[in-house]
Amino acid sequence: LSVKQRTSFTLWDYVVFTLMLVISAAVGLYYGFAKGGQHSSRDFLVGGRSMTAVPVALSLTASFMSAITVLATPVEVYCYGLSFILTCLSFIPMVWISSEIFLPIFYRLGITSTYEYLEMRFNKATRLFGTVLFIIQTLLYTGMVIYAPALALNKVTGLDLWGAVISTGVVCTFYCTLGGLKAVVWTDVFQVLIMLTGFLAVIIQSVLVQGGVSVIFSDAAQGGRINILDFDPNPLRRHTFWTILIGGTFVWTSTYGINQAQVQRYVSCKSLFHAKMSLYVNLVSLWAINLCSVFCGLCLYSVYKNCDPWTANKVSAQDQLMPYLVLDILRDHPGLPGLFVAAAYSGTLSTVSSSVNALATVTATDLISPYFSLSEQQLSWVSKGLNIFYGAMCIGMAGVASLMGGLLQAAISIVGTIGGPLLGLFTLGILFPFVNSKGGLAGLVTGLSVSFWVCIGSQIYRPLPESTRPLALETHGCNFTMTEHITSAQPWLADSWYSLSYLYFCPVGTLVAIAVGLIVSLVSGKNHFNIIY
Repeated sequence: LSVKQRTSFTLWDYVVFTLMLVISAAVGLYYGFAKGGQHSSRDFLVGGRSMTAVPVALSLTASFMSAITVLATPVEVYCYGLSFILTCLSFIPMVWISSEIFLPIFYRLGITSTYEYLEMRFNKATRLFGTVLFIIQTLLYTGMVIYAPALALNKVTGLDLWGAVISTGVVCTFYCTLGGLKAVVWTDVFQVLIMLTGFLAVIIQSVLVQGGVSVIFSDAAQGGRINILDFDPNPLRRHTFWTILIGGTFVWTSTYGINQAQVQRYVSCKSLFHAKMSLYVNLVSLWAINLCSVFCGLCLYSVYKNCDPWTANKVSAQDQLMPYLVLDILRDHPGLPGLFVAAAYSGTLSTVSSSVNALATVTATDLISPYFSLSEQQLSWVSKGLNIFYGAMCIGMAGVASLMGGLLQAAISIVGTIGGPLLGLFTLGILFPFVNSKGGLAGLVTGLSVSFWVCIGSQIYRPLPESTRPLALETHGCNFTMTEHITSAQPWLADSWYSLSYLYFCPVGTLVAIAVGLIVSLVSGKNHFNIIY
């Protein structure tokens, strides 16, 4: 590949990118005003419970396949090898657990917010605690999701960083506020298709440039990237068969089984059958997007196997490698770099819109409805006001995200650290009838304390290379000199507890919450509340 690098967008790239934003906004306008608009808060928050399986399935995929999947998963494969593809296996138990254990209960109860269940099963305090935790988790995660593509875009195309952050936030807030859940679901469908198209553009061009799929695989094999079957049981190893299968199952179940953004979609389906089907169809689209992003990582390695742009200081962070590759191999095809950037942005829009919509829903249902007597019309207006408020909050959180490290890892750490203990709490409620509210709250608080301890420790003391095992990146094809990185001494906990694979933060939180909840309930007297089934 030539060294000549086009570092800015052409007019056609901007046209393709803007078109994606305009179509997303137009869907919001359509559902805001077509068919008489949104009549009630039920229309606005759960689509009038009239959605069907396929659009909901694609929306489920879009909500958590964000720009982080588009930009960070290929880099993960580029640096650490193909083992991340095992995530596809962890989706299978996740879909089964979510559709057979959690979904039927939430659906039959007809709840709008997942946390209503916590009050029915435990008490009001548990519900409030759960709601507040969800709001914190979602704001942190969404800040990362907005900031990630804006930074990569800024470095590669020169697009203004905070201009990009704010425009994303504004477009999302616009269609969430006007169109409610229906607008969010249908824009998600459009955005999943854009994400797949963006991936395919990169894959097809890489295969053409490199001379075939077999060349890409043989480069990967020579570079030690085909390292799927690593059965080392050591929990400090960052990615092995076990960390990805076990840790991944917990992380994704906490996301798909109990997270408001996802549960709100199931309960918007018109029947329990459609709700379950949406999860199984979502499995297929999750696989499609994950396989594409993993293969993009192999393409990235094949193109830069002899001259890593990061070590060569051509990009300032590894998260910029994908946009760098796109401008490198697609520079003679005006509009295609724009399509890839639109794909990254589609990931962002779909996640942010889900988050804003879910945040508005839990706030209206859990923090406002129980304490103020509002008419349907007033509740609908309050929900719209909350959408605008949370849209602004998410833009603010992007500023916080600009201070955090490695993308994929930080995102999964945030989701797992708070999602794990919450998953433990819901599991206690559903599977253990004798657990009481004291046990539930004690389990949640202890699980949170432990998972925050390990998460914050691992952010301060980065795990050693023996645990993370990055693969070699070559630079003999470049012409420059290298600088050595020096590591400092660490306390003993740093090499054991804080080096735990980030995928285990979630299972640790879940299991501690369940264990403490069971013990406290047995000691303090069994449950005297209604069991909700």
